[in-house]
Amino acid sequence: MRERQHGDAAGGIGLLTRIERALGTGTAAYLPGDGWIRLTLPLDDGGAAPVTVDVVADTARAPEGIAYLLPGGGLNFAAEFFTPGIPGGRGDRNLAHALRRRGLLVVGVTPREDAAAAADVSAAWGLAAHRRDLARVVDALERELGLPYEYVGHSAGAALALDAASHDTSPRLRRVVALDTTGPYTGDLALRAADTRDAYATQLAQGVPLVDPGLAAVIAKAVADPDGVSPVPWPPDPARRFTHCGLAHFALIRTAALPGPANWIYAQGHGAGTYDFGATPAEDRFTLTRTPLATWYAATAALGSGLLPAALMRDLAAVWAGDDDTYRIAWDRITAEVVWINTELGRGDHPRGAELIRAGGNERVSFSVVAGYGHGDAVWAGAAASDVWSRF
Repeated sequence: MRERQHGDAAGGIGLLTRIERALGTGTAAYLPGDGWIRLTLPLDDGGAAPVTVDVVADTARAPEGIAYLLPGGGLNFAAEFFTPGIPGGRGDRNLAHALRRRGLLVVGVTPREDAAAAADVSAAWGLAAHRRDLARVVDALERELGLPYEYVGHSAGAALALDAASHDTSPRLRRVVALDTTGPYTGDLALRAADTRDAYATQLAQGVPLVDPGLAAVIAKAVADPDGVSPVPWPPDPARRFTHCGLAHFALIRTAALPGPANWIYAQGHGAGTYDFGATPAEDRFTLTRTPLATWYAATAALGSGLLPAALMRDLAAVWAGDDDTYRIAWDRITAEVVWINTELGRGDHPRGAELIRAGGNERVSFSVVAGYGHGDAVWAGAAASDVWSRF
């Protein structure tokens, strides 16, 4: 009882109860931890699927500000930001708790598609719809708490963070942290991005509003039946097939070599590692060097639908292509500090978005690339706290 009273005074359950009331109707779940408490609240707004808000508060002290955590495409808060980064370690080695320990109230905003069935995904769920859903959460907590805040996003979530910042005029918005995302490309890559935009636009025109990356199922098979034979042809001899474990590692390490309209955006892959073909698929040798398969499995097992709206992918590809007619991020309207961190093997050294923010008059912009890291390693690697998160 004393702990609950202390948490009420410092911000724990009392603060979360206030937030629950401010956000509106929904069935809330509370999870107490060691020095923290988490609220999960799917927002019942009458939509086909709810936006889900997760709030992690420290029970020993009141927050000094808010970090809005925005997951990448097909991911959710639990998978991306509440998954331990060190296998076999304590369960609080993740970005959410790292920011909580810095004195921030952590608010994860998971898009509707995570809770949606395939039939629920809408052709209207583009980047602007995601931005409006986020703004409703931010506006509610702005009125209730009045704390300074920052947007922290990864991948598609980082693009959302930048887009949100371009529309957010609140003086309390202090910073945007963009983890491994892409602004406009230039040259041939911009043309390739336009082809990707067209592919998703065509898919939408054909009445198919969703994309299923399928990575969670691939990883689950690798864990459950690593030596089993997958249905996917093996590149050295297409008459043969990858093992389940081999396929999962190849998909994570050599993502750019996979078919699909958007896999080319990775310099190499989702995870740093090596993959060497053997005389047979069973003799392939591979290893993940930053984030072990167990962590990838823990993250993907926490997913909901894992689906991506094709409209969101179309809009992101338009941003990559610099196609302002289809979708425009107003780079010149981003006035908050921007910390943009890409990974060498993920989205790579493409600073054009950061350059456009600076060109708009914002001098508080940094862009850096983390060597030897893949796309997902920025949030899940065992050393991400020192190699990546220490930069913001």
